[in-house]
Amino acid sequence: MHLVAAFTVLVGALFGAVNANGITVDLNDEASIKSAARIVADGLMNYYHGNESGRIPGIFDGGYYWWESGAAWGSMLDYWFFTGDDTYSKEFTDGMLFQVGDNWDYMPSNETLSLGNDDQGFWGITAMMAAERNFTNPASDQPQWLALAQAVFNSIALVWDPLTCSGGVRWQKFVFNNGYDYKNSISNGVLFQLGARLQRYTQNETYGQWAEKVWDWQSTIGLIDSTSSYVYDGGDVGDNCQVLNKIQWTYNMGIFMAGAAYMYNYTESDTWKTRLDSLITTLNVFLYSDTNIIYEPACEPSASCNADQQSFKAYISRWMGNTIQLAPYTYHTLFPILTTSATAAISTCNGGLDGVTCGYSWLAGTYDGKYGLGEQMAALEVLQSQLLPFSVAPYTNDTGGSSPGNPSAGTGLLSSESPNQASTKGDRAGAWIITSLLSVIAILTSIWMALDGKGEAKKLQEWIRVESNYA
Repeated sequence: MHLVAAFTVLVGALFGAVNANGITVDLNDEASIKSAARIVADGLMNYYHGNESGRIPGIFDGGYYWWESGAAWGSMLDYWFFTGDDTYSKEFTDGMLFQVGDNWDYMPSNETLSLGNDDQGFWGITAMMAAERNFTNPASDQPQWLALAQAVFNSIALVWDPLTCSGGVRWQKFVFNNGYDYKNSISNGVLFQLGARLQRYTQNETYGQWAEKVWDWQSTIGLIDSTSSYVYDGGDVGDNCQVLNKIQWTYNMGIFMAGAAYMYNYTESDTWKTRLDSLITTLNVFLYSDTNIIYEPACEPSASCNADQQSFKAYISRWMGNTIQLAPYTYHTLFPILTTSATAAISTCNGGLDGVTCGYSWLAGTYDGKYGLGEQMAALEVLQSQLLPFSVAPYTNDTGGSSPGNPSAGTGLLSSESPNQASTKGDRAGAWIITSLLSVIAILTSIWMALDGKGEAKKLQEWIRVESNYA
């Protein structure tokens, strides 16, 4: 049944226009795409009430985990960039800044008990997007987009753990969090992608060296399969990551694909082109039968996707778009998939009381009764990918990006009289020092966590503080 419905949608795509009895869009017309995207974006923002009295800025309604709100703002940032519609720009800025935490690193104290490195990473990626899209900079006394991305990168790199599984970042940030003993691809993937993006934006290659380090670890441990290039989910430190969880999710593959595209764009090396091409060949895992429609094979066929997983197609759609912009030779491979998937996705946006709510499965050919933040994000991202031909690639600080940076952000080690200064050669040198120190400090941090948490740990903490002041 799914195959027949999906084929019907595919045939409709050949004619360019889709009438989903809810949203009509011509995917060959820029204005039509923008009009349809506005409807889907409005539906996404129906889940947001953080701008109302007594509500929490930055957090979407519906009981979603904190990280998904950060990811949703990424979708809305893309919406602003692709369409030029600034209706929700104030909500974006207010929400993103409210959630930065006391240390401006997206580690707010009220999220400590469930904070994962991947959770923090998604907020950091959205901040990085704001820098790359040259979104309006906050007031000078507020956290800045680039500095926030650097803070997230630094704080994740600081918890690199070489004492188990020969390296890698754990899923959870703190030892008391459930899942602390798991090292997964998405947590390492956010470090990889942020490193690749920061290298390209700032031209500081030490960020890229960290991206290389993550890639090498993922490949050595087998989370990126050396034969197939499949990206697996993770491994447990209890067996030193010898037995891997080989489930495949779209966002694990997508985060490494886009990161590899950033690395290729900056280095222009055959090595990174080969790695990118190898990852792209694994897309067939996430395309239903011969329809060219993206789906989530680990849970969609069994209708068992949870709220998190229902948003994953948003990210692979976004990161396929990034890949096209950074490695334009991939256009003829990736863009047809996005077009067919966009056609399928918009056909599900005929549900709900408003008649334009988007469903989950793009294989159904119509609204499937499932709705939520993730469903709206996914439909929005794949639809606005059709505006790629009318847009420009992410900026750098040399090509139009203006966000001030702070290479020591997120370390808690070095202070700056002016933390929100523009990214300069001085920043690049400072970033080199900071990121070089992170490798050493990560080892020391791992040892500290293994200590008794009393006197010896305090001595080591003091040693780190004193030594870092000489950097």
